[in-house]
Amino acid sequence: MTNHPQSSLSADQLQRLTGILREEKKWLEEHLNDNEHMGLGDSQRVQTGELSAYDNHPADLGTETYERGKDIALLENAERHLTDIDEALARIEDHSYGTCRTCGKAIPYERLQAVPTTAYCVEHVPDPHSSDRRPVEEEVLAPPFGRTSLDELDDQNQFDGEDAWQIVESWGSSNSPAMAENPNVSNHYNEMEIEADENDGYVEAFESFVATDMYGQRVSVVRNQAYRDYLRGGEGDGLLEPDELLEDRYD
Repeated sequence: MTNHPQSSLSADQLQRLTGILREEKKWLEEHLNDNEHMGLGDSQRVQTGELSAYDNHPADLGTETYERGKDIALLENAERHLTDIDEALARIEDHSYGTCRTCGKAIPYERLQAVPTTAYCVEHVPDPHSSDRRPVEEEVLAPPFGRTSLDELDDQNQFDGEDAWQIVESWGSSNSPAMAENPNVSNHYNEMEIEADENDGYVEAFESFVATDMYGQRVSVVRNQAYRDYLRGGEGDGLLEPDELLEDRYD
């Protein structure tokens, strides 16, 4: 067991700090009780006076939802501070208050006046910005699609993670054309997904609309969007005619 040096606090200093902690603890407990823990005991429906939390327009509850999130953050902060005070008072009882939990050195009285709940000297304060740290999984998953993206490999042209996402995204998402990867989508939802113009399942564009029977005979053309884009680009041959010409022929 490591023997830490005693705190350098005098009896008078320790008494003052104890008084500050107890006064802060009393205020916090009364504050939490008086406002019933930031009103989080009531449902959002009760607070707004509505029969239901769902309305005709999602924005109707936007302010209430924001305020509820703020109340949760304030409550968590108050409860965390109350826990810190209880731990500080416990350290006073076991005579470990005023010494750094990491190095065991005495914490200056001036620092304890500023932060009475601290258990560390300035040199060993834990990183307060832990939320800025990124999860270790991102080292594998970055760039997007991580190990499942084969676009960067010259000798790979197979179905990968990016293709899987494109198929899912093509069925729709919560994004609008304004959020598309390509800013020039002309408000067309079918052109929003990542690399929407990429050939999926074929190499040459005509492979997506020219078909034959199982014997390679009876060539037919499926006049789909890819077919129309092909003709619009000035490509094609005698077999590939615009729909307008075909309609005129059968009228």
